[in-house]
Amino acid sequence: MAYVQYATGIDYVKGAMSKAKKKDGHKCGNYLIGTHREAPTTNPQCTRIYMKPADAYDRKTPVTADEQLVRTRFAAVARAVNTRRNDLSKIASDKAAFEAQKDAPNGKKTMRSYLWMVCDAELG
Repeated sequence: MAYVQYATGIDYVKGAMSKAKKKDGHKCGNYLIGTHREAPTTNPQCTRIYMKPADAYDRKTPVTADEQLVRTRFAAVARAVNTRRNDLSKIASDKAAFEAQKDAPNGKKTMRSYLWMVCDAELG
């Protein structure tokens, strides 16, 4: 296993450092993943880098009917949110309603999350 030494000012790297490129329906290249062990230890080498082939993340099972329903619902709400965000007749009323609820205990803190809640409720 290789030892990684970072430049001054960089303590560690954690997460995907590069991902496989998606092109023409397939993935090219590899994933480069860095991990950092946060548990207390006496070993100074607590950072590791792994390379995984792009096809290691391909799904092996077919999409279920429930997953397809969830995806369809998500797409419908996303379209409704984008339409509502650009509807000039609703912007002022949405902004006023958002401001009125945002400081409530269960209020949405961003306009986008508020619109997701509203459009989700409208679609039932």
